[in-house]
Order: sequence, then structure tokens, then C-alpha cells
Amino acid sequence: MMAPMRWITISVLSLAALLAVSATPLPQGPAPKNLKVLKPEDLRASMRKATQGLGVHCDACHVSGDFADDANPKKAIARHMFEMTRDINAKFPDGKEHVTCYTCHRGALEPLTAPPAAPGETKQ
Repeated sequence: MMAPMRWITISVLSLAALLAVSATPLPQGPAPKNLKVLKPEDLRASMRKATQGLGVHCDACHVSGDFADDANPKKAIARHMFEMTRDINAKFPDGKEHVTCYTCHRGALEPLTAPPAAPGETKQ
């Protein structure tokens, strides 16, 4: 009869320890620098959406090892795209995000500007 009670006590203690660990904030890296369009609190989610939406990794727009560096010209394009999607979304009265990188890019670096040719069709 003592074994089940001991198991419950250990389980409750384990759960309490797990909750304490999960409530501890994860360590953050250094504060972001050179932000011109995005807010620090939106940075991670925005970067995740951009990498998924374009099918790329960080080094597509950033100088490897230095996210603040503006040497890669694609970073300026990315900033413009973030401004564009923010401005479009601001026009919706419900406050929801309707447009993301994926809306146009669909996982490709270059978005399609016309439907792909059907099999057997030739481009004109």
C-alpha cells in the first residue's frame, strides 16, 4: 500500500519541478542592434515567417555571424518587404495578419508573377 502513495508523492514533486523549470525564461542572446523596421518583440516570429515564406536561411539576407551588418543588399529588400506587408495588413479593419511573406513567395525566393505554364503550353 505504501508504494502507490510514494509514487504519487514523487510524481507531484516531479511535476512541481517541471513547472518551475518551464516557468524559467530561456536565456536570451544579446539585444538586437540596427533594427529599422521590426520591433524587438516581433523579431523572432518575423524572421521565422520570412525563412519559411521564402524557403531560405538567415544568410540569404544577413552577413554570416553579424545580423546587424547591412552589407548584404538583400537585407534592404527584406526591410522594404516587411514594411509593405505591415502597411497592407494595417488596412484591414479586423487587426489580423492577412498578408505574410508566404502569401506571395510560397516558399520560393522569387515569387511567381503569373501562373506556371500548363504541361504542353509554350510561353508567348
